[in-house]
Amino acid sequence: MSETKTTAKPRPEDVATPDAIIKAMYDTISGPAGKRNWYRERTLFLDGARLIPIGKRIHKEGELQILSLEEWIEDAEPFLAENDFYEIEIMRQMNRYGNLVQAFSTYEARNTEDGEPIARGINSIQLLHKDDRWWIVTVMWDNETRDNPIPEEFLPYLW
Repeated sequence: MSETKTTAKPRPEDVATPDAIIKAMYDTISGPAGKRNWYRERTLFLDGARLIPIGKRIHKEGELQILSLEEWIEDAEPFLAENDFYEIEIMRQMNRYGNLVQAFSTYEARNTEDGEPIARGINSIQLLHKDDRWWIVTVMWDNETRDNPIPEEFLPYLW
């Protein structure tokens, strides 16, 4: 039986700030091949949250999908169980209005924590502050392709 928001209690440090919840999101999917901490992952997302890949994905070809958190876990779990996978945020643009945050989080996916990127893309993350904590409401992402490069304004500056 999967944990629900009523039984899954977050780590307070994971949901205290927008920075913290985005970091926790990346932490929960990153690591060596094997089972991820899905309990922790579930504590980050608001009931009814959606994960929306809109193009080619690391583990399969794909088109637009609109997934619940449980559907996304079911889809990603076999790949993560068999493959080392690290998704690392390399840059973020974030705007806040009241209890709403919109973050464009540029990421690199790697086979090792400090290895060469195997893919890059942007996560569009919508957060909500409710009940004295932050929640992830939506994550929509697209991987970079030759025909869809990441614009310079979403990449870290190289000096």
